[in-house]
Amino acid sequence: MSTRHDHVRLARIALHWLVEPGNETVHRMVNANGPIRALERLVEGDALDGELRGAVAARMQTGNPHEIAEAAIARAERLGARIVVPEDGEWPQPVRDLTRLLGRTADSRVDRDLAPPLCLWVRGAPPLDEALDRSVAVVGARAATSYGEHVATTLAYQLAEREWTIVSGGAYGIDAAAHRGALSAGGLTVAVLACGVDRPYPAGNTALFDRIAESGLLISEWPPGSDPLRHRFLIRNRVIAAATRGTVVVEASARSGASQTLRRARALGRRPMVVPGPVTSAMSVGCHEMLRDHPEVRLVTGIDHVLEEIGPIGELAPRPRGVERPHDVLDAESALVLESVPRRGAAGLDELAARAGIDVRTTMRKLTLLESLGFLTRREGGYALATKARATSKTATKTAKGAKAARSSGAAP
Repeated sequence: MSTRHDHVRLARIALHWLVEPGNETVHRMVNANGPIRALERLVEGDALDGELRGAVAARMQTGNPHEIAEAAIARAERLGARIVVPEDGEWPQPVRDLTRLLGRTADSRVDRDLAPPLCLWVRGAPPLDEALDRSVAVVGARAATSYGEHVATTLAYQLAEREWTIVSGGAYGIDAAAHRGALSAGGLTVAVLACGVDRPYPAGNTALFDRIAESGLLISEWPPGSDPLRHRFLIRNRVIAAATRGTVVVEASARSGASQTLRRARALGRRPMVVPGPVTSAMSVGCHEMLRDHPEVRLVTGIDHVLEEIGPIGELAPRPRGVERPHDVLDAESALVLESVPRRGAAGLDELAARAGIDVRTTMRKLTLLESLGFLTRREGGYALATKARATSKTATKTAKGAKAARSSGAAP
């Protein structure tokens, strides 16, 4: 390593090893002095608070941060992984928005450690910034129900078909279902880990992680070889929320990491979405509470709702509709006249006009239109319902549109 960029990269890696990611004090030191000088100050014991100085001193007892950083890079190269820092072109700019969450008073560590990452370890070929540019997080309970897994898989599959990247945490349950749905669609998926990219957790998802690394990305703030410690999962969740355009929680218990991810998304101005579940399911309690307590959280039941929240204009999915029927194309007066025709037998013009409550002249025009569309037949006793439509829905639609255009121009049909 010889260039300044290489030294900056090493310093950022060392800082993440020396102090757990998300530390606000370290973030401010890096902004004020740069990563190289910030590392020097920490090593010299020149931290701003006693808690941080103690944490740095304890970590320094286990190794030299510069040597640890160089060893991590060598290990990543053997693995085929890479390190991405904010000075690189592929750095995902949206994670910078985490600075909006700083400066808040909090008792717990995970609610204080909200600063943007100093670096990200990446395993997989796609450029990180491009992979996350059109992305949505799909997260939820580990102890998911079959309903939740079905919804997550289907939603991820359909979003991936539309070239949206699916981001999740690689856990059992909803996370794994979302990753598999994206992979099944041949789409891109990103797993944000709370451990090294060389030892994904849980081990039972090893085959899944290998598939993700082949076509998508595994990313982590922690260097290769890092253990999946409990608090790291909660710290990791802020990256999932910040890197994506919105977060969909499919299932969540009363207390869950997925609920925390959604809270981060709300605070960052990302689109917060929740899939409802059975009111009897413990795995949907958290979802329902979020909907009750936060008006900005949107209820979504499928891809059309999700795209309405995160998709650009022109990409909105059509509203769900029932099966189109031939008489759906009729204008209100034509439909009223058709409804006035008896189910059996025939009725004359005057009788139908009276039944429909429409003047005779208008009724005559509508009867002519309905006959041309194949809805009615003319008999000696008047008009009767056709026993078999002579026109398909497509023909009816075309004719009705022509009739509408004729009316607009003043011509009688």
